Amino acid sequence: MGSVSTQKVIQENLQTNVCLEADVIVVGGGPGGHSAAIAAARNGAKTILIERYGHLGGMATGGIVIQIPHMSDGGKEPVIAGLSLEWLERLDPLGGTLRPCMQDLGSNDEKLVKKWSRFFGNVINGKIEHTAWVDPELLKCILNDMVEEAGIKLFLHSWGTKALVCDGKVEGIIFESKSGRQAILGKIIIDGTGDGDLLPSAGAAFDASFEPKARSATLALVFRLGNCDYQKYCDFQESEPQKYGELIHELTKVAGTVLLPLPSPRNDVMWVNNWIPDLMSTKVEDLTKLEVEMRKIMRKGHAFLKKNFPTFENSFILDTASQTGTRGSRRLIGEYIITKDDFQNCKKFEDTVAVFPRLGPPGGGDVKHVYIPYRVLVPAKIDNLLVAGRSFSSDFSSNNMANLIPHCIAMGQAAGTAAAIAVQQHIPPRKVEYRTLQRNLVKQGVVLPGIELI
Repeated sequence: MGSVSTQKVIQENLQTNVCLEADVIVVGGGPGGHSAAIAAARNGAKTILIERYGHLGGMATGGIVIQIPHMSDGGKEPVIAGLSLEWLERLDPLGGTLRPCMQDLGSNDEKLVKKWSRFFGNVINGKIEHTAWVDPELLKCILNDMVEEAGIKLFLHSWGTKALVCDGKVEGIIFESKSGRQAILGKIIIDGTGDGDLLPSAGAAFDASFEPKARSATLALVFRLGNCDYQKYCDFQESEPQKYGELIHELTKVAGTVLLPLPSPRNDVMWVNNWIPDLMSTKVEDLTKLEVEMRKIMRKGHAFLKKNFPTFENSFILDTASQTGTRGSRRLIGEYIITKDDFQNCKKFEDTVAVFPRLGPPGGGDVKHVYIPYRVLVPAKIDNLLVAGRSFSSDFSSNNMANLIPHCIAMGQAAGTAAAIAVQQHIPPRKVEYRTLQRNLVKQGVVLPGIELI
């Protein structure tokens, strides 16, 4: 029996039925969470995946952030591979990708460079880079296939709301759905929500500070336009750069924020990215404001595009993202907190589980690498919990550099693999031996350039 007042609701003796038990429970089916679940299941762990939407893929599908960028460094080999590359290889036969051929990576061939320079992120320092553009609807199908093949128990339309903790160990989760409130018990829990939604209830320390003007401090509601001609758009950009620049500036004034038209695997469909500042992804009032205001902005922006830009004359609004475009929020306080200085100095770690190109080097020199240690996925104190994706333990600046889709996939693959090893060896995740984890990742197609595996 509970009591209700104008100040609070008190519920006593709240009981929740346990519907299942598993080795590994992953909450959140975006790039990090999906990859964690796949890696855990493929490595022998009985795995359950909880996802609040009716599809998998997070920002890469529901968020319509369909660029999978910076998976190579201008050289001839990928730096980020593993499950990121598997996504693309599964999509290729369906016509679901637009990307350079792997044999063209690192090429400075004039014709290739000219072709791919029209696609943001596909050329770096005059060489072909591995950046892909994907079809979000086909990707949803591929991600479902991977889950079914791995034997994962999937709950869609289910919101993981609370971690169950006993004596400093996470032992399960509560989730809400149309079926009501239910519990699942597990040996290892992975927070793949991106926003670190389980961290507060788990008692895991986190940092939610941010730099107001940075990319990760903004939200978005991406939308797509149909009946376009992307190559015609590029022709205009190249033939009349001054007029193009003036119109983009005017578009920003009219819309009230930056709107950036971008390509997709189809030449007749473009998506429009945006950056809305001064809103928080963990505040429901701000999420509501974004959904309402961005649709006003979208209509203003589309009207301006139709009137002023070649290719948009007969375009129409195809759809808006079913998921809010969140870029940053809670970050775990882990066994190690990676910093901006670590990235700038390309610091290597004994427990490196992912390597990423560091873009934008001073003076346009060779692209360096940054290294992600396993410890940034492990809470400083709470046991049996890992994070997968952008809530990795980091200061704001380093997180802002390494929270894109392929980065989250790579960290998710590492977290899921570590969870499976921990289950098999009956140890907490923080006790997983680094070399064992690294060798296992390499067997899965992960590349760790510059890391000696002894």
